[in-house]
Amino acid sequence: MTTRADTGEETVRHLSVDGVRFSYRVLRRTGTPTGPVTEPAVVIGGALQGMHGWPQMDDHLGAVTDVVTADLPGMGGADPLPPGPAAPVLRRALTAVADGLGAPRVNLFGFSYGSALAHDWAVHHPGRVARLALGGLPLHVTDAQRHAWQQAVALLEAGRREEFAARAADALMCLDPRRHVHRRELARRYVRRSFLHALASSPHAADALVRATADRPGFGGTLSAVRTLVFAGEHDTVTPAGAQREFAAAAGAGFRTLADSDHWVVLERADDVAELVAAFFTDRPLPADRPPARVPGVRREEDPAPYAPSH
Repeated sequence: MTTRADTGEETVRHLSVDGVRFSYRVLRRTGTPTGPVTEPAVVIGGALQGMHGWPQMDDHLGAVTDVVTADLPGMGGADPLPPGPAAPVLRRALTAVADGLGAPRVNLFGFSYGSALAHDWAVHHPGRVARLALGGLPLHVTDAQRHAWQQAVALLEAGRREEFAARAADALMCLDPRRHVHRRELARRYVRRSFLHALASSPHAADALVRATADRPGFGGTLSAVRTLVFAGEHDTVTPAGAQREFAAAAGAGFRTLADSDHWVVLERADDVAELVAAFFTDRPLPADRPPARVPGVRREEDPAPYAPSH
């Protein structure tokens, strides 16, 4: 299926792997770039972020390369994941996307759950990755986070979708009023609406959410052969920015902190993230990193104090 986008040629391609149908979208590079052209950029988001949810990447990357987004198995309009481990199926799906592009190497961007998928594919196919950008890495799940998610899932199983969406969104955001988060309430409302929309439009959205937490690739393996950049919102409460910085250092990757944002940095500072990734993918200078700001009476983000919003 081919359609015309306002800024270029947009093609949606349908594939199948292990009997699971899924799709990916290619927005062809627009116009004549004034700077360097780079390899196709494959964008992988969170469990409920479909192929049409990345307009800022289209805007910032579209002038220098093809932008590729996907509804991978279990995500968006794709078929649900089959029983068993998800990682091998998702790895083969990403390989099918890369094969379909016909490019020897791709730039790979992964955010949140998508960062685990992108990392896993890069570990298994380092020669096919030109550059790897990872944001909001869910490096580990604490007992408190697991308990909060179980409570949210219980609400969903009881048919209380509005309450589930509110609880799930809040579990992924920094609601501590002592920390400044740009567009916090706007992002909060958007995430809640996104959860509700996904639950209404996809019969397996609930399963996708559960598996994104309990059944995802880890962050093992080495990335020494892949040029990698890790970025985090300075108030990320899923994985503190300090822990993501330590991971980047151990992996030999660059690291950048984005101020006044939390785990949903791609919403709160959408243009800044897109500009950072575009600069990295085209080998342009990156802004200098800086440590998280001091907040009077609050520990640094590397060792955050627990904060539980009231419900």
